Amino acid sequence: MTLSKNIAVIGGGSWATAIVKMLSENLETIHWYMRSEYAIEHIKRNDHNPNYLSSVEFKNNQLHLSSDINEIVSAADICIFAIPSAFVYSELESLEVSLENKIIFSAIKGIVPETGLIVGEHFHDHYNIPFENIGVITGPCHAEEVALERLSYLTIACADEEKAQHLATCLNSDYINCKISDDIIGTEYAAMLKNIYAIAAGIAHGLGYGDNFQSVLMSNAIREMKRFIKKVHKMKRNINDSAYLGDLLVTGYSVFSRNRLFGNMLGKGYTVRSAQLEMSMIAEGYYATKSAYKINEDKGARTPILNAVYSILYDNKNPKKVFKKLADKLD
Repeated sequence: MTLSKNIAVIGGGSWATAIVKMLSENLETIHWYMRSEYAIEHIKRNDHNPNYLSSVEFKNNQLHLSSDINEIVSAADICIFAIPSAFVYSELESLEVSLENKIIFSAIKGIVPETGLIVGEHFHDHYNIPFENIGVITGPCHAEEVALERLSYLTIACADEEKAQHLATCLNSDYINCKISDDIIGTEYAAMLKNIYAIAAGIAHGLGYGDNFQSVLMSNAIREMKRFIKKVHKMKRNINDSAYLGDLLVTGYSVFSRNRLFGNMLGKGYTVRSAQLEMSMIAEGYYATKSAYKINEDKGARTPILNAVYSILYDNKNPKKVFKKLADKLD
């Protein structure tokens, strides 16, 4: 089977911008939907996104830009969605073009709040897309380092190995190394959970905990992730692979991590609302925490870190008191 290189990127943020940059190394044309007309006009005039990763320069003859999602989806056979999970439902309400014959890859690291589903399951249940036509793009990789062309690694997961390999070929370059996986559900849950644990790492830093505590926190986080994912999707996987442990570590430790920054602000005394207002970008872990907590009410995995973050974000508990209790539960 010969797969199409007609690829659309849906989203205007940092991850969407980084993905367009990666694709531009290998494709003649990239179809790119972003909501902001201002951003589109700016890119057409100045060759860079005015709001995200502005150091990345594009060649405009490679880009088919539009603020009409139907125009972009119609033009492509493969659609990569890279918008915050909190906006997936509302963004797709304006979609009139059928997705049933499209191949969908999600670079979204979260759960759709309105349905409580990871993005792949949401597309399967609500748009009748077979699982073999759904894939996930995950890390460990920060968009900011892609912009700097620092060597980075991606994991492309899909039940259909040929489709995963095809997209990997489209994204690979001198500074991007892609590997493929068949654990689409596990990698997507891992990408969601690591944002929650990064908030925990940020809270700990803001409270003044040191590297010794952080190492124990991350060690417990990867084991907690394993327990949670095993409950929701049991299959043979190595939780120490880069898609799980690697992505957790880079999100928990990196200065580019929005979720760690968000947590750090909470640890320093910001309220949830004030921290959200101060940040210019979405911290996906905020929304993921509530969704993961609700899922685990049915699944029953032991998740002391998730529970601690939930109590701070949604029960307005004092971070210092919560983390003092959490520290006694870690080993």
